[in-house]
Parts: sequence; structure tokens; C-alpha cells
Amino acid sequence: MSKHTLSVLVENKPGVLARITALFSRRGFNIDSLAVGTTEHPDISRITIVVNVIDELPLEQVTKQLNKLVNVLKIVELDPAAAVARELVLVKVRADNETRSQIVEIVQLFRAKTVDVSPEAVTIEATGSADKLEAMLKMLEPFGIKELVQSGTIAIGRGARSITDRSLRALDRSA
Repeated sequence: MSKHTLSVLVENKPGVLARITALFSRRGFNIDSLAVGTTEHPDISRITIVVNVIDELPLEQVTKQLNKLVNVLKIVELDPAAAVARELVLVKVRADNETRSQIVEIVQLFRAKTVDVSPEAVTIEATGSADKLEAMLKMLEPFGIKELVQSGTIAIGRGARSITDRSLRALDRSA
């Protein structure tokens, strides 16, 4: 099984996300992570999809079908070595007067932020790779994780090139 990150540029219109996720579902793929947001162009959204692929189900078949969808402008598979990928986690950890300083040390070690403190808990915000966040959570686990919220992966290619350049021109021509 291998993990693949797709960056999909789409027209910012209702129903596009539902059609894309339905395509993955129909083909038997389970989406590991999904993040959606508008780009620097309000008419274009970027969907970052992380999917685990088993050898029997080639991802190429799905990407070809995605390209056929009307509102899909461009699909790029991001190579982990040529992209920057990040996740966000908010975690609420049990804390009392005796353990709070230890928790704060862990937060600083992982360059995270303490965003809320109460007499019984500390809420932490951290961004980074999935491995970094997993390591931090493992360190915080002994204190007792009360609540956890994690975003999907967002990713962008390294360097000066942008995948939105040509896609915006294509959108302008179709308008």
C-alpha cells in the first residue's frame, strides 16, 4: 500500500466536492485526508486529497476520470520530495499544577503553541508533518488527551512554479 497526495484545482461551485469524493468511493478508494479551500483566485478552489492505494487499484484510472469532470481544472500528484506538506492539530491535554510545566516543555520542544489554559487542561496548537504531530501526541499521551481535532493534509509544490497559472487562463477562456 502506498500513500499518494493529489492537488486538484476546481471551479469554486456547489457540488464539485461531492462529485469528486463520490468518484473515489465508486472506485473503492478510501480517502485518508481531505482539505479544501479557495486559492489566490476566488473562482478556484484547491482540494488536497491523500489516498492510500493498493497495488490492485491503480490511481491513474481515478485521475483520468477526475479530468473528465466538467469543473475540474487540473490534477497534480505531488511528489513528497518536491512538495511541502503540513497538518494542523488542536489537542486538549489534562494538566494540573504539577504537570503543566512538563506539558509546556513538550510544547516548546515541538515548536507548538499553547492557545488555552484552564485549571484542569491545556490546549495546544501544532503544525507540521504527520510524523512530527504523531511524535508530539505520543509524548503528550501519558498526561491524558481529553480531546483531539486534526486537519487534513495541505500541500504545495516547492519552487516558483504554480499550478494555478495555466488553470486560471483556461477558466477565463471558458467563461
